[in-house]
Amino acid sequence: MKQIILAAIISAGALSVACAQRIKGSDTMLPISQREAESYMKANPRQTVTVIGGGSGVGISALIEGTADLAQSSRKMKFDEKKKLQASGKAVKEVVAAFDALAVIVHPSNKVQDLTREQLEGIFTGKIKNWKEVGGSDQKIIPYARETSSGTYEFFKESVLKNKSYMNGIMSMPATGAIIQSVSQTGGAVGYVGLAYLNKGVKAIRVSYDGGKNFVEPSVANAKSKAYPISRPLFYYYIAQSGDKVMPFISYVLSEAGQKVVADVGFITVK
Repeated sequence: MKQIILAAIISAGALSVACAQRIKGSDTMLPISQREAESYMKANPRQTVTVIGGGSGVGISALIEGTADLAQSSRKMKFDEKKKLQASGKAVKEVVAAFDALAVIVHPSNKVQDLTREQLEGIFTGKIKNWKEVGGSDQKIIPYARETSSGTYEFFKESVLKNKSYMNGIMSMPATGAIIQSVSQTGGAVGYVGLAYLNKGVKAIRVSYDGGKNFVEPSVANAKSKAYPISRPLFYYYIAQSGDKVMPFISYVLSEAGQKVVADVGFITVK
């Protein structure tokens, strides 16, 4: 009998050590969270971390609804989202996990190398419709944007468009990978993606935020030095009452090993 009771106690203790965490949200942060989860679970075999994209707004909604333990977000949580949590008696905590530069991309055949913020605003609001208007070939511009639930969509609108509305009928993509694929296959296309998503199938544009005096390419070094203007923090959000559950993973992400993962994936570390 004593052996049975002891076995039950050991089993219960083992179950209490095991932990499953659900992360959901920003597609920009997917490469970070997926790699961090893999590395964390190798170091902690009894821990399970699942990571799903869908956009920052989707992740925050899942956190509010209790279907995610961590929301990964490429934008700050909105006031009305915080109010929903407060109304349910929950407090939210914010952690900056990394930084990112948002690259403007075109098809490799595009002759345009540089664009000012004002030109980008004109392109994505629909005022500039042909590449010849910005020094390129006589070709229709086809802008691609993320869908409205994306934190990247909102950050680009705030930083580049100065909160002006995107053009009517803009091509909205459900994920960053879809923008990369579309721009790589469409001669007149232009879009924007997180720095870590850049590949040889697209060309990154140098950007100026000072009216064309200085054009800066999107790179880790330029984002770290703050020379590149379209940069932003990337967040994890969690319910304060769930801190004990999620803090081991967050602490890992912020550790030297976790920040090495951030750098290896192509993002900018917090230190």
